[in-house]
Amino acid sequence: MLKASQFAAFALLGAIAASPVYAEDKSAALVNGVSIPQSRVDLRVREMTSQSGQPDSPELRAAVRDELINIEILSQAASKSDLAKQPDVQQQLELTRQGILARAYVQDYVKNHPISDDALKQEYDRLKESLGPKEYKVQHILVKDEADAKAIAAQLKKGAKFDKLAKEKSVDAGSRGQGGDLGWSFPSNFVKPFADAMVGLGKGKISDPVQSQYGWHIIKLEDVRASQLPSFEQFKPNLVQRMQQQAVQKMVGELRGKAKVE
Repeated sequence: MLKASQFAAFALLGAIAASPVYAEDKSAALVNGVSIPQSRVDLRVREMTSQSGQPDSPELRAAVRDELINIEILSQAASKSDLAKQPDVQQQLELTRQGILARAYVQDYVKNHPISDDALKQEYDRLKESLGPKEYKVQHILVKDEADAKAIAAQLKKGAKFDKLAKEKSVDAGSRGQGGDLGWSFPSNFVKPFADAMVGLGKGKISDPVQSQYGWHIIKLEDVRASQLPSFEQFKPNLVQRMQQQAVQKMVGELRGKAKVE
């Protein structure tokens, strides 16, 4: 079943494909005398293979052709019923047109503004320095009240099991089921009061209650190791994506700064 946004997108593509630019395009099908250009089938196949990872195949192309025939039939029926004149439909079509143009502009900008290896290496070094040389494996119990935290700390000093209390008492849904285990992390991954207390602990030690904006933590440091960062080459694809996003955000900000918005 096609979503409204998909229908609007393909209806718009149909309108574009009907322009003189595509006059010489090979026809994949004729629906009531209206040509569905082969380039539209090719475009849809490329989108599907890139998004889902499924390979290009005759079966996929047949399914896409069938889908586009259905869309053309529905589009023609909608045109006969004057649905295209409805304000909501017109707005959807315009939003789809703008979205296609905006994505094309961003893709063109990224293509013409590649991130250099020097810039990527500088960013990698900056991130590496900001993360620090050590990683910490910690557990924690999070509660809302100081009195509850002190009561739990007292139980732990008497020999209560940290994992058991975390499962029973912690309000951190993300780690409670694992006995409060947060895995290996850098101090920068945590809010400052938590990070400071964690770094100050000896291996196997448990902190006194520590307050943060989330509540009261009791922290157990399980282990410390040297940073296990991926190499530059391993992390490079992530860096490219990260820096491209930053560049696009900067470009959009500059365009907004020049635009007259009232």
